[in-house]
Amino acid sequence: MSATLPKELFSERLRQLKQDESPEAVLFVADDSELMKIVVAWTTLDVRPSWKLTSPPDELGRKGWDWLWSNSDYSVEDLAEKSGLTVPLVERKLRPLIGNRVLYPDGTVNSFVQRYLRERVLKLFDAKSRKPTKGV
Repeated sequence: MSATLPKELFSERLRQLKQDESPEAVLFVADDSELMKIVVAWTTLDVRPSWKLTSPPDELGRKGWDWLWSNSDYSVEDLAEKSGLTVPLVERKLRPLIGNRVLYPDGTVNSFVQRYLRERVLKLFDAKSRKPTKGV
């Protein structure tokens, strides 16, 4: 049975699940440049709750997580384009990112993963700024 439910319910369920996010999610993406590309591209993607939400399960856990994702709209094709990867590769790598709660169905990312990627970028800039420049 499908019913239109307020978007606030979607947001509230997601907020509750985000409270239990795990730092171990960083280990999942740390040594995989393709996963990192998908994560970075995810934050620029148009991701939103479906127009018509199905009835949510009573529990949050795995069923609640699956409900959120089954009621999310996003384009794998756009994600592939933004990440510079092929659609089949993105489809294959997206499932574990979702299952390990690296990506959220509102276009955000696990905060531990987000901080990790930000620190990597800062280190890259720091390393580049320390390279001696050639005189002209």
